[in-house]
Amino acid sequence: MAGSSRGIGRAIAAALLREECKVCVTGRDRNALSETTGELRKQFGDKVIEFEGDLTDSAVVDQGLAFVHRHWGRFDVLIANLGSGKGNPGWRQEESDWERLFNINFFGSVRLAQAAIPYLEIRGGSILFISSITAIETTPAPLPYSAAKAALVNYSKNLSRAVCDQGIRVNCIAPGNVLFPGGSWESHLRNRRDEVELYISSEVPQKRFGTPEEIAGLAAYLVSPVSSFATGGCYVMDGGQSRGI
Repeated sequence: MAGSSRGIGRAIAAALLREECKVCVTGRDRNALSETTGELRKQFGDKVIEFEGDLTDSAVVDQGLAFVHRHWGRFDVLIANLGSGKGNPGWRQEESDWERLFNINFFGSVRLAQAAIPYLEIRGGSILFISSITAIETTPAPLPYSAAKAALVNYSKNLSRAVCDQGIRVNCIAPGNVLFPGGSWESHLRNRRDEVELYISSEVPQKRFGTPEEIAGLAAYLVSPVSSFATGGCYVMDGGQSRGI
């Protein structure tokens, strides 16, 4: 479970644990990871393990997957919740910004999936990518971020065909504006509340933010056997914001 020490990833981890799954919680921030793991272990005991590291790094990915395999002997689900929308507005973007945001939001998930497929194909399994509404809708988000998330949606759909014969399902979720402690929307509200509230009320028909738990419910469904006919899809949960699909 990549990127699960806070926000959407943490909510997905909790949702899977409630469904009797075993979960490896991961993150780069030692304090956030320890706090999340400790709280989840109070509820779910030894069904929770943790791995600290930057999962956009190929060497760290290999270490993390090997760690999970040693601990449990197998795993059936990979959730790639990797990304950051921190970047500059406008059309003039430095090449370094394109490279940085594509590495975080696209290539990191690709590396993780490619490394995990040999483990998953032994028994079949499920891969779920977390993209963004910016992949499918015009938004004020930084251009490299939006393009990287769009590339992830396309990769997910094509990968689903490439690994279907191995019994692996691949899906993607494109969340809308989700508010949680420590997230980017919390910072935006703190710095420019009136502008943000106007944006949400005018662009989102439900006139509110989503919650991590709402995204987590969809994620748990998509990786479960109940959704065994679902592969190659991008599932949008955005309060009705997107217009083009």
